[in-house]
Amino acid sequence: MGSQQVSGSEGWDNIEWDYPTPFLLDVAVSDQDIDGLQHVNNAVYVSWCQDAGWAHSQALNIGLKDYQELDRAMAIRRSEFDYLQAAYLGDELKVATWLTGNDNKLSMERRFQLVRASDGATLLRARWDLVCIEISSGRPKRMPALFKDVYGEVVISP
Repeated sequence: MGSQQVSGSEGWDNIEWDYPTPFLLDVAVSDQDIDGLQHVNNAVYVSWCQDAGWAHSQALNIGLKDYQELDRAMAIRRSEFDYLQAAYLGDELKVATWLTGNDNKLSMERRFQLVRASDGATLLRARWDLVCIEISSGRPKRMPALFKDVYGEVVISP
């Protein structure tokens, strides 16, 4: 997918974020993101959200190695994607993400907003319902203390 890097909100102060203090991932739309209709393919938006979710977890010092050592992961149980506008080759975008719910047992909620730099337009809003699973069995299992402590500290109220 397009070139990406984690960034702050510098230069994006005029953007109307859905929630305060977003975690942001830079995305530059490249040739490989474009489909036959000459805009970003919808599946690419999904991939960018996944990249932002992982980058946010890693910024919180929870990575794949932690998931593997704990034999736990937060898996997507349900997702909603509202495609509001198209992105095009050369667009500079930011994927914002927030944790907006955590029951400290099994479930979390993550939200996304994709914004274009040139006009500040929101191109996508998305929501994931996540469930904690035991990786080895694929079955739901209670969150380990690390997930409750670290993820729980950054949950915002929608």
